[in-house]
Amino acid sequence: MRTDALLWAPLLFLAASAAYADHGALNPVVRQETIDQTICVPGYAKGVRPATRYTNGVKQMLFQRAHMNPALAQTYELDHIIPLALGGHPRKVENLALQPWEGENGAKRKDRLEVKLQCLVCTNQVTLREAQQEILEDWQAAYHKYAPLKCRRR
Repeated sequence: MRTDALLWAPLLFLAASAAYADHGALNPVVRQETIDQTICVPGYAKGVRPATRYTNGVKQMLFQRAHMNPALAQTYELDHIIPLALGGHPRKVENLALQPWEGENGAKRKDRLEVKLQCLVCTNQVTLREAQQEILEDWQAAYHKYAPLKCRRR
């Protein structure tokens, strides 16, 4: 059963990421000109993260929609496709997808990329739009592209 669920994960993520095309996945408050007042402020993502009560409900709904075994819920994260740290909308379902915690497509790996891209955006090495596009279109390729880069906050 776990193998079947892991096969679904990339498909669920890709289907949800299609919503980005109409910008439903973006937080309208976060734009290139506002990054110094939003995503580049320490603790910003934590401050806009929805309550666990909300995210647990969405996670349960997505498991039901995918006809996945709820017993596997602890092996998945409810992921923000466009991370909060890069201007993703905190509560829009279009910006949320199930993602396994472990493995090549796992949340732990994507989280490292999110931290790196936020740093690169906040040090003006990458634009906000570029970071959002990179993580949306192929975050695994973006991981290989940006992981070796050094980023030091000023």
